[in-house]
Amino acid sequence: MNIVKYRKIFFTFSILMLVVALFSIFTYGLNLGTDFTGGTLVEVQYTGNRPAVEEIKAKIDTLNLGSVSLQTVGDKGLTIKTKDITTEEKQALYKALSLDEKSPFTQERYSQIGPALGKELSNKGLIAIALVVILIIIYVAFAFRQVSSHYMKSWKYGVAAIVALVHDITISAGAMALLGHFYGAEADALFLTALLTILGLSVNDTIVVFDRIRENLHRHSANDFATVAGISINETYIRSINTTLTIIITLVAMFFFGPESTKFFSAILLVGMTVGTYSSIFVASNLLVTWEAWQRGNQPVKIKK
Repeated sequence: MNIVKYRKIFFTFSILMLVVALFSIFTYGLNLGTDFTGGTLVEVQYTGNRPAVEEIKAKIDTLNLGSVSLQTVGDKGLTIKTKDITTEEKQALYKALSLDEKSPFTQERYSQIGPALGKELSNKGLIAIALVVILIIIYVAFAFRQVSSHYMKSWKYGVAAIVALVHDITISAGAMALLGHFYGAEADALFLTALLTILGLSVNDTIVVFDRIRENLHRHSANDFATVAGISINETYIRSINTTLTIIITLVAMFFFGPESTKFFSAILLVGMTVGTYSSIFVASNLLVTWEAWQRGNQPVKIKK
């Protein structure tokens, strides 16, 4: 399979996915949860049949709590997200949820996060992602410092890896925007965890391919960089796909049989893992090939030992 030869096709497909993702993000935006915006989260489980959500919503609207989000959990559960509420408002909310004690329930979860704490979590999340990106560039530049290609300095491997990661994160965020718009999924702390997990797993696959390129630059020194990259991708892509499939099987099981609270977390990981494997095989290394060809003016060049 000559992946390098058809790299323009793979680049085009990536661009299309990015366009859809960016359109979703800028059109629908991320449905930020209380972890980032602050507010109150209540999860209840009805002991009998759960009342109609419309009926509960109409009852809650009489309390003047502002914007209230209701989401069903299983057959009898319900999650309510609203602004910060006082003790009196909490009691009134519980009375509304029980429809004046006609529908008893038990409290499964109750949490309050202030706006300041939500903003702090957002800032720390962005800092964590930025640090991951910087450390990856430094690590790759150091690990590939002895790479033998005259045209491909070690830091360029780091830049290619980061471009692939931005590709993965953007598409994953676009998927969350779509899930938020159509299914009410909220970008919360679990979403941030999913992004960081995608970063780690995706860069691992990319490093495996890059490392094989480094080895083959010595083994196949008579070939040009594009040929060596193609050989390296062919030697590693089956391993990357098989590794990802084992994770995807676990995530599919989590999505269908896991708790409702982790369903969207599993969905984002599924998207991120799939796209991450794609970028490791079809994007990152092909970026290096394209960069190297552009620098030498598309003239064949032998690899220096």
